[in-house]
Amino acid sequence: MYDYALGGSHNFAVDREMVEKVEAMMPGSSLIAHANRGFLGRAVRYCLDAGVRQFIDVGSGIPTVGSVHEVARRIAPDAHVVYIDVDPVAVAHGQAILRDDPYTAAIHGDVRRPAEILADPQVTRLIDFDRPVAVLLIAVLHFIPDEDDPAGLVRQFGARLAPGSFLVLSHGTTEDRPDDADTVGQLYKGTSTPLSLRPRAAIQALFGDFALIEPGLTWVSAWRPVPGQPDEPERREMVAGVGVRRAG
Repeated sequence: MYDYALGGSHNFAVDREMVEKVEAMMPGSSLIAHANRGFLGRAVRYCLDAGVRQFIDVGSGIPTVGSVHEVARRIAPDAHVVYIDVDPVAVAHGQAILRDDPYTAAIHGDVRRPAEILADPQVTRLIDFDRPVAVLLIAVLHFIPDEDDPAGLVRQFGARLAPGSFLVLSHGTTEDRPDDADTVGQLYKGTSTPLSLRPRAAIQALFGDFALIEPGLTWVSAWRPVPGQPDEPERREMVAGVGVRRAG
């Protein structure tokens, strides 16, 4: 669905049908994917400017159309990136796309099992946990219900990271457009990934011990816009932020 909304070619009829259903209910909703991908690019560049050269993208989908390694390569050709997704079809596509890139990998993994992800041989091959790492949880935790303890999952990832590491997170919210949230929530209810949209305070709490950098938790299109570039249309369905793990 994400790939289709971004104008990519790695998607299927069922993905296109679902995107078009959501778009019919909420005209302009496909632009959320573009705003979210814009945030990802700005956040990855921020982490690169801070010296990070290692990225773990959990719930990545298919790594296409402005994905982490594409952004990173423009600044650091040797940046290491691991993509993780629970969908074996997305992983197979990712492996095909990345097969000639020794600095990247796509693996099967579930965000609800951080220990398995962090111990995967491909992760330990590419990621040195004694150095800073950026963990990306982009538009994934709103698919994790409260009973699976999303804050606890973030803590498990964070506990493995060196000081100077970053958490990059975006999450759907209920606050500004509750009617739309209810509509989309009902649509996703019949899928294998029902939505758990949360208020801003609950999303900010997911950062735990990670200290939010300026400007804090913002609408996804408002996080550190690039001076001189056209402003993205403001999207009020999703918030985003970047947190840093401090020493001690």
